[in-house]
Amino acid sequence: MTRARKSLIDLSATPYYHLIARCVRRAFLCGDDKYSGKNFDHRREWLVKRMKLLSDVFAIDIAAYAIMSNHYHVVVKVNKNKALDWSVEEVIRRWYKLYKQGDSLVERFLNGEKLNEASLYIFSEIIATWRARLYDISWYMKNLNEYIARQANKEDNCTGKYWEGRYKSQALLDDKAILSCMAYVDLNPIRAKIATELENSDFTSIQERIHKYKNTPKNSKQPAQKSELFEHKSQPMQLLKLGSNAEPDTIPFRLIDYLELVSWSSRYFTCNKQREVSKNVPNILAKLNIEEAEWLNAIQHFRRQYANFAGSKVRLMNLAAQNQAKWYKGVG
Repeated sequence: MTRARKSLIDLSATPYYHLIARCVRRAFLCGDDKYSGKNFDHRREWLVKRMKLLSDVFAIDIAAYAIMSNHYHVVVKVNKNKALDWSVEEVIRRWYKLYKQGDSLVERFLNGEKLNEASLYIFSEIIATWRARLYDISWYMKNLNEYIARQANKEDNCTGKYWEGRYKSQALLDDKAILSCMAYVDLNPIRAKIATELENSDFTSIQERIHKYKNTPKNSKQPAQKSELFEHKSQPMQLLKLGSNAEPDTIPFRLIDYLELVSWSSRYFTCNKQREVSKNVPNILAKLNIEEAEWLNAIQHFRRQYANFAGSKVRLMNLAAQNQAKWYKGVG
């Protein structure tokens, strides 16, 4: 049964969400289309650029992404408090990046006109609505998918539905779910055997993170206490940074730990390297009390392992009870 979107996205439960959208038409989102003989790889650029532009406008950060042939994955973190702290002028500035035509009352405010009490009340309601939309995942996805659909329809010289339906979402309820889902997303090209190494996994966040890390100059004489500063500088500006629980507005894992974990995990899907997986198990799995078999299952079947909510059995059971549901998939 289809659930109302408001019952699937609950920012009081978690700010992290895994989002997926899939094409409905035979023509591909990107890649080689065997039916038309055309290549649509340039549409991957459309998606990545649009996602990053929207992330600069919305209070929604990108943690991971992978653009596949007929669908895409993105893991996001909603920063509601950031949006609530924006000034009125900042809300207007961001909204106007998306919609060039605003509201007559807003225009009067920007022109310095003093609004009467009734107009000021309506103006405040408009700003409150815009502010809420600027940290709303559905508005983020609407602005992403509609833009891509229009561009693709124009290029294909056709009209009609481009996406198979509304986007799918999974709430990531704890650190294990966040880590597993990010790795699952980053490993998509490796798992699908369209890439053999993380560095040639085009249009993924892991490729972007690795390239930035390797191309950031490192001072060999740098004191140990400044290593965190290097990790901060060696991460892409338009992706949510990996850090620690102690660092605000970062994913709660160190960059080097995450790169090591995904690199180790990728060998499971690479020919003649599966025997190497059991060697040198990354420390981060032990820190999070994740068994090797449990982890390897998660990075293969994360999307099917859970439905709309992903996390430990305790978190799933508690959230199900809170939402007056009998159970959520993944509990048992």
